[in-house]
Amino acid sequence: MQRRSFLFSTGQVFALALAASANRRLVAQQVPQSERNSGDLEERIASVLQAFDAQGNHRTGTAVDKISAEWLSAEVQRLGINPSLEPFSLNRVDPQLAYVRIGNRRIDGIPMFDGGFTGAAGVRGRLGPLGSDVEVGLATISPTDVSHTAVGDIIPLARRSRHSAIILITGAGRPGLFLSNAPAFQNPAGPPMLQVSNVDATWLEQQARDGAQATVVAYVTRTPAQAFNVIASIVGREASLSPLVVMAPRSGWWQCVSEQGSRLVHWLEIMRTLVGAKPLRTCHFVALSGHELGFIGIAPYIEKRPDLIKGAEVWIFLGSDIGQPGQTNLIHAADEALERWLVAALAREGIAVDVKAQHDSKARGETAFIQSAGGRFVTLACGSSVFHSVEDRWPEAVDVTLLARYAKAISEGVLELAQRGRVNQRS
Repeated sequence: MQRRSFLFSTGQVFALALAASANRRLVAQQVPQSERNSGDLEERIASVLQAFDAQGNHRTGTAVDKISAEWLSAEVQRLGINPSLEPFSLNRVDPQLAYVRIGNRRIDGIPMFDGGFTGAAGVRGRLGPLGSDVEVGLATISPTDVSHTAVGDIIPLARRSRHSAIILITGAGRPGLFLSNAPAFQNPAGPPMLQVSNVDATWLEQQARDGAQATVVAYVTRTPAQAFNVIASIVGREASLSPLVVMAPRSGWWQCVSEQGSRLVHWLEIMRTLVGAKPLRTCHFVALSGHELGFIGIAPYIEKRPDLIKGAEVWIFLGSDIGQPGQTNLIHAADEALERWLVAALAREGIAVDVKAQHDSKARGETAFIQSAGGRFVTLACGSSVFHSVEDRWPEAVDVTLLARYAKAISEGVLELAQRGRVNQRS
């Protein structure tokens, strides 16, 4: 694995890295007949993912984020549907200098976007374990800690600490820098927290044991900016039926071709399937920016539609990394009826379900807002070996054939819901 160099220029983070190869995986022993005739679907998927990857770093409120919104809007228009871009405002974080220096060695990193920041000179002090009496704390964190619950007490502990700064070694199943989302973006708290690659973990841990002097710089500027949710609707034939909502986050760290690109593949395929079928139910679609910043894009969408949370029959949340090679999948439904529907939809393409979350467990991502307000939801997501990593790139991070099977299963499953006069009663 090559060392990565990070350059900060006008708030854009760039990285150079070798992409790691990945093995393809099928989730069933028998390949369905539909897969043998899926060439057009696979070509569409590849085209979407290539375009999304080529756009660059999909960070919220940046020039790339706007270009990507316009591209996605054009893809919707090609389906004969009239989309719109709904803007919302944010105070964007633009990193300028972000590194730790110990002796003659400098390690570049990226600050947590919802912690404190330093001036250009940074802060200096002894390095030691998080929670000790040193000025600069050191801890290891996985990007899933913040948005899920594995060992998510590290960030709250860091926010409450008395350290002048904290270095977070980003942990995952492979070498590299794996960024964490910023759930407290609108209410930042705690000391400056610098995320660094785990390739330097052994050396940093030894420096912490030795109590070495460290200088931590997490210097940023703030820029007023706009981001955009991409909105579209397919009007149903029966106005009295409650609508479906299909939502997919579209912003994130780096190219995020598996994390977010796979969601958009499904989002567009569902739209393509429904518009040709003229469904009974109205179906609303939203592709959300602000995902990595505390899911801030969902609030303005809901504020314009206050009755939709409980008024929608189902909120279908397209989770991250669908179709990444060699990974397990997870479904989370608000009730038994929706769980059975999703299991059956996947089974028609020979896709087995690996994990079923408890119905009342905390929902993922933006769906947590729907859950907390009493809305009905269902989610599909997959694991990832490159989650929030610069290596989440086309083509290594995805399996197009597998992704096509998921997309066919989900789009036809949503069509089934949209054509029902009455969806199964909630449990």
